[in-house]
Amino acid sequence: MKKITQIMMLFLLIGSASAQQEKGIIGTENWLNNWTDFDPKRTDYGEPSQILTGNISKDTKLYKRDTYLLLGNVFVTDSTTLTIEPGTVIIGDFETKGSLTIAKGATIMAEGLETDPIVFTSNRSVKKAGDWGGLVLLGDAPTNKFGNGSIASQYLNLDSSSYRYTNYGGTNINSSSGVLKYVRIEYAGRKLRKGFNFDGILLAGVGNETVLENIMVSYCAGDSFEILGGRVNLLKAVSYSSNSNDFKFNLGSQSNLDNSLAVRSPYATNSSGARCLQVTSYDKKEEVDFTKEGTKVVAKNLTLLNNSTDLSTHIKMGLIKEAVFIGENASLDINKSVISGFNPAVILDDKITINQENLEKIKFVDMYFNNCNGNIFKEYNSNNEDLENWYGNRSFYNVYAKSQNSETFIDLKNKKRPDFRLRINKIIAANSNKN
Repeated sequence: MKKITQIMMLFLLIGSASAQQEKGIIGTENWLNNWTDFDPKRTDYGEPSQILTGNISKDTKLYKRDTYLLLGNVFVTDSTTLTIEPGTVIIGDFETKGSLTIAKGATIMAEGLETDPIVFTSNRSVKKAGDWGGLVLLGDAPTNKFGNGSIASQYLNLDSSSYRYTNYGGTNINSSSGVLKYVRIEYAGRKLRKGFNFDGILLAGVGNETVLENIMVSYCAGDSFEILGGRVNLLKAVSYSSNSNDFKFNLGSQSNLDNSLAVRSPYATNSSGARCLQVTSYDKKEEVDFTKEGTKVVAKNLTLLNNSTDLSTHIKMGLIKEAVFIGENASLDINKSVISGFNPAVILDDKITINQENLEKIKFVDMYFNNCNGNIFKEYNSNNEDLENWYGNRSFYNVYAKSQNSETFIDLKNKKRPDFRLRINKIIAANSNKN
């Protein structure tokens, strides 16, 4: 009988280890190796040898042998394809708020390699978040707005002749804006006016044939990834030390976010309290058509981590907020993901009525909530008993723990090659929703 019990315990341990390994970012190897850079300020890319400015209106290729400077707002227009060779470096100009926009109908083919990524970065000797603009892709997939959208109002000193290149949205769900693969975007998010910054990468009305894999946005002053409408599929996306939101979905986006990472620093977050994941359907109700679909995000194998070394102190100082925010009329289906070190893990918009119909649109399944100051709350409401009872139900397979980050993840201290996968067999987790 004793031997049978020992065998049963062994199977339980093996099963537990496998289950833990399935949560958060996954891979038999650390897929962050080789192409990412968590300390880019130490990298010298040299002086630019070529300048990109104005409109690119004929098919153009950028080569690794040259270093390019984005001078002002650069638009790829008129069904043009911009091809970027692996290993190419494009530098955004600080003085002119350099940015690159792929207009609706145009295409970018930026297919780097794991060992030779494409890099967008700053031209300043001492690099800081917000040194330059960012990367913008505009497509003709649907949004939930009346008519189509435009980003013209977001740019300062934009010549009126360029307004037509700022439109996005349409009816082509299966459209393609090209390929972004093994791409790094560093120190973007330049401030344009009060309350508005460029994003690291803005995807507006982008269709589901666009390939978006292995993209890292680091030290961004705006949102790392902002998705407005469209049908976007993001795989192995990384946001590191952003001042604003890591992943922001809005305006009826129907998107998938898979095997992706957001690492927040308590010292980088802006005063408005940025989140790892923000899912909303609109900013202003009067701008959207409610006969169209609201935002729906399906997320799997995410790791959302606050790298605070003193969580309680940083919470008292107001430096740590929630990891996830879900707005009214928006839907989030997230599973097999890790949320570690936030205050609390999740906030639901105060306009959301807590009932079965609405909660079935906001799914947290097979999650690992770790070391958070509370789990799931409604905005401005400290009583979350109903939500804890709902999401704490055993049928959701959610796990709750209080482990330090150093005990939870494989290797956070390695500045060159950190490993944010969960430690196997070293996580003490209890199936309890008590804080």
